[in-house]
Amino acid sequence: MTITRRIIVHEGPADLFESMVVVDSAASLPLPGILLFPNVLGTKEVDFAYAEKVAALGYVVLVVDIYGQGKRTTRADPDAARYMAELNADRGLLRDRLLSAHALLKGLDAVDAARTAAIGFCFGGKCVLDLARAGADMAGGVSFHGVYDAPPFANAAISAKLLVCHGWDDPIAPPDATVALAQELTAAGCDWQIHAYGRTGHAFTDESVNMPEKGLAYSADADRRSFRAMVGFLEELFG
Repeated sequence: MTITRRIIVHEGPADLFESMVVVDSAASLPLPGILLFPNVLGTKEVDFAYAEKVAALGYVVLVVDIYGQGKRTTRADPDAARYMAELNADRGLLRDRLLSAHALLKGLDAVDAARTAAIGFCFGGKCVLDLARAGADMAGGVSFHGVYDAPPFANAAISAKLLVCHGWDDPIAPPDATVALAQELTAAGCDWQIHAYGRTGHAFTDESVNMPEKGLAYSADADRRSFRAMVGFLEELFG
C-alpha cells in the first residue's frame, strides 16, 4: 500500500480552489470516491491525515477546499469563523460549491463516478447535509459533530443515505436541532440514522480541542466509535 497526496488547483463558483486528492497509488483503479469537508478552519494537515486513513480502506478521497485558495484560519485567529460565516450567509453559493466539488470528484480518473459519498466535520458536516439537500447523486454521506440548520430554500429530492454522528451534549446542535433534522429527513423520505454519543460535546473527533467548559472537547471513545460506524456505513454503500 502506497498512500499518496496530490494537490489540485481548480476553478469553482466565485473563486479558485486548492483541494487535495489522497489515494493508494498501488490499488486497482477506479475506486469509490469520497469527499471530505473540513471543519470551520478549512483544509489542514489533520484533514489530510484523516483522508489517508479513509484512503487506506480502499477509497479515493478528495479533501475539499470550500472557502477558496489561501483562505484558511487557525484557532488562535480572533475571527477564525469568518470564511464559514460568509457561506452561512449565502447558502445558495455554498450549495453551488458543494455540487462543483462533487462534479470534480466524479471527474477524477481514479474515481468510479457511479460510486461516491461524502464525509464532513463541524461545518463540513453541514456541507454533507447540504450536498444531500441539493439532490446530489451520491450514495451517502456522514456528518461528524455537524451543524443541522436547513437552508432558507426548498430542498431537492434527497436520494443519499445519511449517517449523523452526534455528541448529545453538543451546544452547537442541541436536542431540538437534532430532532428537527430527524423530522426534516423523515419528511424528505431519506434513509437516515443518527448515532448519538452520551456525555459528548462538539468536535469529538478533534484531538486538538479541549474546552469542556464550552461543550467542545475531543472524545477518544466517540472518535473511535464514529470511525467504525463510518467504516460500516461505507461498506454497506459500496460492498
